[in-house]
Amino acid sequence: MLIIAQRRLWKQFRIINMKRILLILTLFLIQTLIVFGQAPATSKIINAEQLFQDVKNLSADDMEGRDTGTAGGAKARNYVLERFKQSNLKPFSDNYLQSFEFTRRQNQKVSGVNVVGYIKGKKNPEKYLVVTAHYDHVGIKNGKIYNGADDNASGTAALFAMAKYFDKNRPDNSIIFVAFDAEEQGLQGSKYFVANLPVKKEAILINLNMDMISHNDKNELYATGTFQNPSLKPTLETLQK
Repeated sequence: MLIIAQRRLWKQFRIINMKRILLILTLFLIQTLIVFGQAPATSKIINAEQLFQDVKNLSADDMEGRDTGTAGGAKARNYVLERFKQSNLKPFSDNYLQSFEFTRRQNQKVSGVNVVGYIKGKKNPEKYLVVTAHYDHVGIKNGKIYNGADDNASGTAALFAMAKYFDKNRPDNSIIFVAFDAEEQGLQGSKYFVANLPVKKEAILINLNMDMISHNDKNELYATGTFQNPSLKPTLETLQK
């Protein structure tokens, strides 16, 4: 898991005293990791069966590896969109989709689509946390489907679980949930999101990005970002204990 998203994304964000927020979100993700590692999975705060089903559905063969700009990628996007709606996330405009274009191999123009929704905070609705995960993967290569269950159906499934939890347990601050497209193409989705934020940059407190959180032989959870933001390190060290 990556707490504090890609450097290019994080440099756009201003951090205020986030210790309590980081504590809550990280503890939630630790619970999610425990669910992934159990058989049978149980949890008091997460629908474990739904969590596993989301991973299975997103990494199924009919998703064709979820490459950006393909039929499989579009099918995965529609799945994410429906799960955002089922999690009661609200769109910022008339829909949840944030479309963009970029150029890849041999000057090929490709269309990508981020999926964006939010939950309004109770006490500080004008302040936002951003929770993210990329839903794309590398597609089909030499006739083989690269399903991407861990990278990153796992983080995307956690987005849905977290959204559902905070829909029922309203946070003090608002939370923006973003499923990025084209991460495998050089972070194209996150670059576009940062350049086209749905709220003022100054209103964003922190970004927590989830990537490959379901598989580790030692059942470990990795957190990165304290090199750029050393004020977060004591909180994470406390959680580690």
